[in-house]
Amino acid sequence: MRKTGLSDGVLAMAVEEMARGLIDADLGGHLVKKRLALPGQGKRGGARTIVATRLDCRWFFLFGFGKNERANIDDKELKALQEIAKDWLDLDEMSLSVAISNGNIMEVDYGQA
Repeated sequence: MRKTGLSDGVLAMAVEEMARGLIDADLGGHLVKKRLALPGQGKRGGARTIVATRLDCRWFFLFGFGKNERANIDDKELKALQEIAKDWLDLDEMSLSVAISNGNIMEVDYGQA
């Protein structure tokens, strides 16, 4: 996120779009691909993200890459990301809070209390 200049606001907007069904690809195993606009570039030349979700209240941005860096993920990466998605999506609230506190994951500030 730091490398590309994506802000919490851009990620929050992406979640809002995905919640409305605007995803670029369903990769299976609770993974979706979502294109994000990079500052000054738009979505066409922007970033691609792999998001773990059950399309409800949890959205984990697991992997991101610039379109100019690579075309997609390979089968081995997909399988690994599907396993990670299952683990993160199955966390209970206490475990999720601990992961955030420990810095294992970052919570996006989306402006709601």
